[in-house]
Amino acid sequence: MTRATTVRAVLAAAVLLVSVLITLTMSPRLGLDLQGGTRMVLQAEDSDTAKADRESTDRTLEVLRRRIDSLGVTEPVLTRSGEDRIIVELPDVQDPRKAAEVIGKTAQLTFHAVQGPGEADKDGMGLTLPDEQGRQLALGPAALSGAGVKEASASFDAQQGAGWTVSLGFHKDAGRDWTRLTGEAACHPVQDERRRVAIVLDKKVISSPQVSPTVSCGAGLPSGSTQITGSFSADEARELALLIEGGALPVPVGIVEQRTVGPTLGAAAIDASARAALIGAAATALFITVVYRLFGALAAVALGAYGVISYAALVGLGVTLTLPGLAGFVLAIGMAVDANVLVFERAREEYAGCPGKSLRSSLTAGFKGAWTAVADSNVTTLIAAGLLFLLGSGPVKGFGVTLAIGVLASMFSALVIARALTETAARSRFVADYRGVNGIAIPGRVRTWLTRRDPQPMRHPRRWLTVSALLIAVAVAGIVVRGVNLGVEFTGGRLVEYSTSRPVDVETARTALAGAGFGDAEVTTAGAGDISVRTGELGNDDEHALRAALAAEGGETTKVRDELIGPSLGDELRRNALIALAIAVLVQLGYLAIRFRWTFAVASVGALVHDVIILIGAFAWLGRTVDGIFLAALLTVIGYSVNDSVVVFDRVRELWAKARRKPLAEVANRAVLQTVPRTVNTGMGALFILTALAALGGDSLEDFALALLIGIVVGTYSSVMTAVPAALLLERTSKVPPPARTRAPRAGRGAGRRDPHDNGARV
Repeated sequence: MTRATTVRAVLAAAVLLVSVLITLTMSPRLGLDLQGGTRMVLQAEDSDTAKADRESTDRTLEVLRRRIDSLGVTEPVLTRSGEDRIIVELPDVQDPRKAAEVIGKTAQLTFHAVQGPGEADKDGMGLTLPDEQGRQLALGPAALSGAGVKEASASFDAQQGAGWTVSLGFHKDAGRDWTRLTGEAACHPVQDERRRVAIVLDKKVISSPQVSPTVSCGAGLPSGSTQITGSFSADEARELALLIEGGALPVPVGIVEQRTVGPTLGAAAIDASARAALIGAAATALFITVVYRLFGALAAVALGAYGVISYAALVGLGVTLTLPGLAGFVLAIGMAVDANVLVFERAREEYAGCPGKSLRSSLTAGFKGAWTAVADSNVTTLIAAGLLFLLGSGPVKGFGVTLAIGVLASMFSALVIARALTETAARSRFVADYRGVNGIAIPGRVRTWLTRRDPQPMRHPRRWLTVSALLIAVAVAGIVVRGVNLGVEFTGGRLVEYSTSRPVDVETARTALAGAGFGDAEVTTAGAGDISVRTGELGNDDEHALRAALAAEGGETTKVRDELIGPSLGDELRRNALIALAIAVLVQLGYLAIRFRWTFAVASVGALVHDVIILIGAFAWLGRTVDGIFLAALLTVIGYSVNDSVVVFDRVRELWAKARRKPLAEVANRAVLQTVPRTVNTGMGALFILTALAALGGDSLEDFALALLIGIVVGTYSSVMTAVPAALLLERTSKVPPPARTRAPRAGRGAGRRDPHDNGARV
């Protein structure tokens, strides 16, 4: 075993050992769409006294944290997003109505002196508000704010017959203000309106008690013996105490996004994804084992190691695993095969192109020759993952992180683990001597067929571009005729899915909702007999009424999914989606222009745009929803499409540098034929995974898997039959010289030297 192989083996063993320890000792952090719960995005708004900036949003976040802690929610997560947004995640909270009422209230609590009838407010700072009985009260300016309240608690006063009351305690300075306010009120006669103190919450008088006759003028009430009375119920008293003790929000907040997922839906998604991962990975491992024999089996072992490493990385880094992220983890299993396929196909070429070359030399040359294609193709996928993280929101960010970790882990498994295993196996004379065992010494069926037929697909490049143009025309027709069915994320509104104990057909549900005043609701089925309802703006109280109307027909009705997106956020998400696509195109163009020729870069980006239009058009014809999850799939397809183009153009550049005088069409044709086996085998690996996701992943992953299936098929076609013909036509107008000639070994230093791995053969 060489020193380099030993180093790789030790490094692989160390990383695997750490990964196994993390896997056995740490639990994954599940997103709300997997464990169930509610996610809300709150938008801070300017008020009369404060501006919604970073500082006020941070203070608001701390107030909300205290309120939510008082609600008793297990492990809530609150984070600021940007300058003026707060993301609130509440695990296991299935009905967000009460939580939204509590955390969204500004709770602007103030204490006022009551003025007599006709008495004018000298400072012009007072209010006129109805009291608990509806009588109009003239109030003076606020003498004390809720910020001075130290503690508040609800209790039942049985001795005095006051019922449920809220006891208040004030901070030191505020306590003195309270004593002064009640002392001034006590100077007025009993039953005089001016002897009352009005307690106002969000510009509503919640209590206006008279100061007790036992309190003398100027003495006032001490802070520790104050009670708010007002015929409260137990729930009202507790909620009021919670709001007061939690503190006043520095600025008002509004809900711009709200998502609720039932725990059963999350559990079903985890089970479905796990089944899809196992079946898809098993099919992929079996496929590469059949194609590449022993080396394919060793690559399958490395694939299993990849799964352990990437999972451990997700858990160790504390990444929240969402449903799209889980799908990304499964998808990356198929993409992890790509590097191994690139290496093995290059090794097959080296073995077949140099008779007498040893298996070890061919394998080493395969790793060396495939390195640039592996690096460039994975960088393009990382770019797509980075854009998902930077410009996506919620679960889409999780998908970007998972995809990036998967790409890095797949490179490690292919270039370190698989290489250590295959190089060790290649040292065995039995493996080297028996062509049917190692999998490298046999050319493969695809390569054999191409060699026998010797097709010339690049002889007429305009024909392929005509086919691509026709596909684009069909896709554009779908977009124009059928229209793009934008999801709630991009349009704003509310989407709710319900499960009923008795089957309810769509027409019955639509009639029931129309009778309840929801005639404009869009009602469809949502798989497994569930009912999906999509409306415009719909408050939590209205949603409760909608559910009750549906329950009248379907019996017990359970909410399994709830998405609310405000109009402003929908506009922003739609704008960010377009920005993400534009940046993806420009970044890929820039990267490819640096790594290759400008003609190759433009051709690759043209193929990329071709894939985007066809995928959107396919979803338009199928009537499928275009939402944030579709955006994640679309950006992944962009990375995959460029990945394929990079592999082909990397081979074109290599062959052209060796044969500068040959026509480019002939060079391109040869490059395409040499890379077809890799394209077919890699595509098959990804298709196994995606087919398993589409068939077994359930309704929540069906559209995601379908988008990737269409995108990968179209991307595989365009990377060869659109990008290469376009590059050939662009090169006819380009004045850039061919790539620099590859240096040949100098006599005496490279030619005729003994290969240390070839058992005496000359190269």
